Amino acid sequence: MPEFLHLLPPEEALQTWLQAVRHRMAAETVPAAEAWGRVLAEDVLAPHPMPPFDRSAVDGYAVRAADTYGASDALPAYLAVVGEVPMGAAPDFGLQPGQAALIHTGGMLPPGADAVVMVEYTQQARPGEVEILKAVAVGDNVIAEGEDVAAGAVVFPAGRRLRAAEIGGLMALGVLQVAVARRPMVGIIATGDEVVPPEAAPAPGQVRDINTYTLSAEVRRAGGVPRPYGIVPDRPDALAAAAAQALQECDLVAVTAGSSASTRDMTAEVLDGLGEPGVLVHGVNTKPGRPTILAVAAGKPVIGLPGNPVSALVNVGLFVLPALAHLQRETPRPRPLLPVRLTVNLPSASGREDWWPVHLRRAADGVWEAEPIFYKSNLIFALARADGLLKIPADATGLAAGETGEVLVLSL
Repeated sequence: MPEFLHLLPPEEALQTWLQAVRHRMAAETVPAAEAWGRVLAEDVLAPHPMPPFDRSAVDGYAVRAADTYGASDALPAYLAVVGEVPMGAAPDFGLQPGQAALIHTGGMLPPGADAVVMVEYTQQARPGEVEILKAVAVGDNVIAEGEDVAAGAVVFPAGRRLRAAEIGGLMALGVLQVAVARRPMVGIIATGDEVVPPEAAPAPGQVRDINTYTLSAEVRRAGGVPRPYGIVPDRPDALAAAAAQALQECDLVAVTAGSSASTRDMTAEVLDGLGEPGVLVHGVNTKPGRPTILAVAAGKPVIGLPGNPVSALVNVGLFVLPALAHLQRETPRPRPLLPVRLTVNLPSASGREDWWPVHLRRAADGVWEAEPIFYKSNLIFALARADGLLKIPADATGLAAGETGEVLVLSL
C-alpha cells in the first residue's frame, strides 16, 4: 500500500486511479424525451436528413435566382406571383422563368425555385406582380435539405452527455428511444463515533452527518444514484463489513473518514483489504483534501474522502465526478473556468494545488473579482456561501492582489 505523505498531484492521482478501473456501466434503453443528463451508450444516427426539404430562412419570395440578376433599386426586376407557399404542406405548383411565389420562414421551396428574396427587398408593383429590388444568388436565404444533418450521419456519438439541445435534436429527428449507460450506484459510508444523523440532537462532542447528503447531491448531479449505508463507528470490523457490502451492491464506494491519523490509517487498511489491487494513492497534494485515499477492488473504484465537509466536497469534484464519468464512458469535456482578478493577497505552498472558496463580484471596469473566503475545512458554510473555487496552481506560491486567476464556478 502506498505510504501516506507520498503525495501525488491531483491529475496524476486521478489517472493512476482510473487506469486501474475495469468496471463499466451496462447499457439500457430509455425514452429520449426523459434522457436529459444521461450518457449515450451508442452512436445516434440520423434516420433522415435535416431539414428534410429545402426551406426558406426568411419571409419573402421564392424565385429562380437567374431571374433577379442585375436587379437593383434603380432597375428592378418584375416577376409574376403565381401563388403562396402553404405552411406545413408541400406547394402544389412550381416556378417557371419569370415567376415568383410568396413564402414564409420555414416554408418548403416550390419546384423550380432555388433562392428567396427577403421581403424587405421587394415591393408590390401591380396585382399579381412583385418588384425585386436586389439580386440573389442560388441558395441565398435557403436552408438546403440535409444542410444541418445528412441522412445516416452520426449526430451524437457514444459518450455524449445529453443536454437540452441534444434532446431537441432527437425530437427533431423523431428518435424516441436511446441507449444510455445505466446510472452508477454509489455506496456512501459515513464514519465516526462522533457523527449522528441530522434528525438527532447532538450531545456534547457530537456533530450531525453532513457528508452523506452533500455527496448524495453531487452524485445525483453527475447522473448517479446515491445509496447511503449509514454511519459506521470507528471500528475496522464495522467499516470492513459495510464497505464489502457496498462494493458488492454498488459501482463506486465512497467512505468519509475522520481527520485523525489513526482514523485515516484504519480507512486505508480496510480499503486495501477489499480486493486487488487495493489502495493505489494514499495522499493527494491538494488543499483541501490531502488525506484522500484512492483504491480499486473487483475492478470498481473506491475512495476514502476526508471527514471535514469542505475537504470532502471539494475532492468529490476532483475525483468522484470524473470517476462517475469514467464508469459511464462519458467523453471528457473541459471544465468552465472563469478568469478573475484577485482582491487580496492569497498565499500558497509551492508544489501544492490549492482550491479556495471565493465570492464573485463584477467590478466597475466589467472584470469579475474574486474575494477569498478564509475558512477552516470543517466549516460547511464557507463553501455554501461561495460562488466558486479559485485554483492556485502547484507551481505558484500564491496570488497577489490584482493578479489574474481562474475560478471554477459552482453551479446547481
